Formats: sequence, structure tokens, C-alpha cells
Amino acid sequence: MYSLKGKNIIVTGSEGLLGKDIVKNLQKNQANILMIDIKKKTSNKNKKNYYSCDLTNKNSVLEISKQILKKYKYINGLINCASVQDKIEDKKDHHNLKFENFPLSSWDHMIKGNLNSMFICSQIFGKYLIMKKKSFIINFSSTYGIVGPDNNIYKDKNNKQTFFKNPAYPTAKGAVISFTKYLASYWGYTGLRVNCISPGGVRNNQNNTFIKKYSAKTILNRMAKPEDISNVVNFLASDKSEYMTGSNIVVDGGWTAI
Repeated sequence: MYSLKGKNIIVTGSEGLLGKDIVKNLQKNQANILMIDIKKKTSNKNKKNYYSCDLTNKNSVLEISKQILKKYKYINGLINCASVQDKIEDKKDHHNLKFENFPLSSWDHMIKGNLNSMFICSQIFGKYLIMKKKSFIINFSSTYGIVGPDNNIYKDKNNKQTFFKNPAYPTAKGAVISFTKYLASYWGYTGLRVNCISPGGVRNNQNNTFIKKYSAKTILNRMAKPEDISNVVNFLASDKSEYMTGSNIVVDGGWTAI
């Protein structure tokens, strides 16, 4: 267990699959979590610390930052977990996910949701983070920011291609890794640490054919559980990782190792 008592930590994307588990685990370690998500309401019991916000809108984030700093005076950490992606479990018409058909509007939406939002939050909250010792930023990338998607795993049990990983998501996630290294270098003199986590696929009501195909590509022969990721977040948020910055920690069951 890592003690985070007395630390005010912002978690964006707090209503997502990973975001919820990250918030829960950080709260177990006694951190005060300030949750930000585009959804109007939170499922978390601590509703007073929830802020609904469009993270791609700089003015909206500025307004939320004023509310947070007025109430808490300082922040110790920022976890950029907000993300936008198409998922196989959504069961939508995926014809437009093929590269040849992928709309420019969808490309812009993905880049804004996965990259611009991170830029805006880091820029706005970073100036407060550098005022505190042992502060940190944790960005979220993906294994698809490291290697290209294997679209074969998205074929159904009849070997029919029913889903394509869109081109914008891995492009944005690859940029997140570079952005992390930039921020680590830029703010290193202040003591602010900036690291990145690249998770593999997380089990979330996908069909059995997909789960089997995905698991077979990992060394550990399974998809990730949310806690596999949030446990790494706890470490990076704690003082136990005080000599780590500019790192990308891959949590993928060995997908990218082979």
C-alpha cells in the first residue's frame, strides 16, 4: 500500500472503465481525488469533488481549475486518463472505421479527445503542480501507441472482419508518449515528474471470440483487469517512484514483448 494522505490529485476521465478503478484505488490510499469527466453526474459517492467538463474546451478547463484551486489551494498530481475511442464491444456499424472510409471529422474528434485534451489540462494545471514538491503527471497512452493494431483479432467466429481499429486512436496514443517525454524534459528542473502508462486491452464485456484471440497474443494469456492498471498508477503517484520521469510503463501482459 502506498500512502497518499494529504495529496490532492486530479483524475480526468474519472467515469470511464479505468478512471473509476483508478479513483477507487487512490481513495483507498487516502488521496483526495478531484474527478473530471464529460458526463453530467458521477457514480462516485464523493460527489462534491466531481466536475463535469469538456476537456477539449480550454475555457471550460480554465473555469474548473479556478474552482478547484479556490477550494483546495494546491494540487499534487494530474492523471490524464480521459480518452475517446471506438470499441468492439460498442456493437456499432464499423464500416467507416476502415482507413479508406474514415471521415476527417472523426479523425479530428479522436485527436481532440485523446491529445488536445491532455495538452490543455497539462498546460493549465502544470503551472500549479510545479509549485509543489514531489508533484507528478501521469499520462495514458496505449499498446497501440507502440505497435500497430492487429485487425485480425477483430474478426468474428466465422472469420469475417466486423471491426477495424481506427487510424486516429493509435496516432494520438503514439503522440502521447512523445508528449510525456517533452513535458518531463521541460519541467524536470522544477522536480515535477511526468510519466506515461500504456495499457493493453482491458476486459469489458467483449465477445468470447475476441477475448480468446486477444488473450492468445499475450504472454500471460489473458486480457487486463482494471486493477492491473490502477496498481501501477498508485506506484507512480507515490514517493516510491520519485526517481522516475519521462518513462512509459507498458502494462500489456507481454503483448509487445513478442
